[in-house]
Parts: sequence; C-alpha cells; structure tokens
Amino acid sequence: MDLVTVWFAVVVLCWVLFFTLEGFDFGVGVLAPLVGRDEHERGAALKTIGPFWDGNEVWLVAAVGVTYAAFPAWYASLLSGTYLPMVGVLLLLAGRGVALEFRSKHSDPRWRRRCEVVLALCSAGVVALWGALLSVFVRGLALGADGEVVAGPGLAAGLARSVAPLLTPEAAFGAVAALVLSLLLGAAFLALRTTGPVRTRAHRVAAGAAAGVVALGAVVAVAGLTGAQGVQRGTVVVGALVAAAAAAVAVATRLRREGAAFTVASLLVAGVVVAVLLANGDVVLPSTLDPAWALTRESAAATPAALGLITAFGAVAVPGVVVYQVWSYWVFRRRVASERVATA
Repeated sequence: MDLVTVWFAVVVLCWVLFFTLEGFDFGVGVLAPLVGRDEHERGAALKTIGPFWDGNEVWLVAAVGVTYAAFPAWYASLLSGTYLPMVGVLLLLAGRGVALEFRSKHSDPRWRRRCEVVLALCSAGVVALWGALLSVFVRGLALGADGEVVAGPGLAAGLARSVAPLLTPEAAFGAVAALVLSLLLGAAFLALRTTGPVRTRAHRVAAGAAAGVVALGAVVAVAGLTGAQGVQRGTVVVGALVAAAAAAVAVATRLRREGAAFTVASLLVAGVVVAVLLANGDVVLPSTLDPAWALTRESAAATPAALGLITAFGAVAVPGVVVYQVWSYWVFRRRVASERVATA
C-alpha cells in the first residue's frame, strides 16, 4: 500500500474519531437543558462529558493537521473556499468551551442557566455548520484549472464565495442530518452513562431521534433511486443501511441494551463520515466548474519525501493519542447519578 493511500486512511480515521467522539459531546450539550429538569439533573448530564470533551477535540486538530501535512492542496482549497464558515465553527467551539468551563465557576443559578443555554446553542451551531460543510466534500467547490477556488475581485466577492457552498439544498440536508445524528448519539450516551430521571428521558429522546434518522435514511435512498445511474446503487445502499442502523438503535434502546445502542449509534455516525469521504472515489474535492479540475488524492498529496517524514512522526504520535484516550474512557467509565439522594 502506497503512502498516499495510507495517509488518506489516516485522514479518514481522524475525521471519523472527531465526528463520533465529539458527536456525543455536542449531543449532550444540546440535550442537557432538555433532559434535566433542574440544576442538579442538568449538571449530572454535563458531568458525563466533563472528562472527555476537550480530549475529543484533539481529533479535529489532528484531522486538520494531517490534511495540511499529507494533502496540502486539499487543505488549501477546502479552507480557502470555506474560510468564513470555518471561522464560525472556531468561534462556536470557543463559546462552547467557555460555557462548559465557566458554568461551575459561579453558584448563581441564573449564571449556570445562561451557560447552559450558550452551551446548547453553540453545540447545535457547530453540528449544523459541520453537517453543511461535509456536503462540500461531496458536492465540491468552484475550483479552477490550477486547483484554486475561483472568486471575483474584492473582499465582498471572496466572502460571498466562501458562504455560497453552504447555501445549497445539499448543505441544508447535511445540517439537519448532522443535528439529528448528534442528538441520537448524545441521547444514547446519556442513557449509557447516567442513572435516574436523566437516563429515562434520554431513552425517550434516543427513540425519537432514531425515528428521525430512519426518515433521513429513507430520503437518501429515494434520492438515490431518482439520481444518476453512476451513484444510484451506492446512494440507495447507504440510505438503507442508515435507516436499518437507526432502527437497530431504537430496538436496543427499547430493550434497555444501552451499550449496544450506543455502539450501533457510534458505528452509524462513523459509517456516514466514511461514506461522505469516499463518495467520489479517488477525488477528494470535486470542481463544480469542470470535473477535469477536481483534486484527486495523488494531485493533492505532498511529495514522497514529505510523506515519508510525517510517517515516522505519525507512527509514534497517533497510537499514543489513541492509547491515552482509551485509558481516560476506562478511568471515567462509571455512571453519573442524576437522582437526588435524600439526607437525614
């Protein structure tokens, strides 16, 4: 296997880990004010992600960093073509981090409630933006023959070109799908990691979100039946698998098999990310102007010498991060109680 393929697999792995691990973080952030009826219950919900959320964000840094090092042309075109939405993602991530960290710095209930609202809004905003941005991986950007994004002169034209890829039906569908999947994953995680009333409400949310994902999978399958012949079969299969996996999550949730429900939900999110990144085969970023101007893995990759250098570094760094995260999840594996304990 050549180094280009190896490093593309590493890029896919980093994005899968980010969207799967941060997916339940974002979902819990949105759901905490909904499944918690009072400050104690909302705090219990947020405690489930307290030891993990900042570590999970490492995979975003890894995904962007590996893309920059191994596929610099892909990195340059993707970020230059969507820099304004990317800035929005970073600002929302910052707001989310501040809300999580500062919530416990003041005992005033109103302060904590405001932090919870900010956390929920930022989490939902990040998920929606990422869902819309993932549609760009499939649909592509207005790439010219030189691989650069075509834009008119002036700042206004550049800003408009940066936002335009998100103003499409595909981007809207991606945003909605990402929100529903995040809610499903977050609810499954809360059901697995809590006890008491939060756990009970998380079961109900997981069942509702699973039904929503089944509907989204059906939409994808139907769209595949009416699409171009070249993508028809793959799209129908992906839609059917998404619907089947979501139905399995609903069944496992109903049977109180919370570990199975969360595992299937995680595999569902991971599978969707893989399907998006592999949707165009060897093409990593299509051109909406001319298919011949698309970026492929080979054309976007760094030189063999550069790939060899980062391979030596990555062989040590990537396994180390994985081992650390597995260890942290093992240490904080116990459930968080959301019911109040009566005191004498």
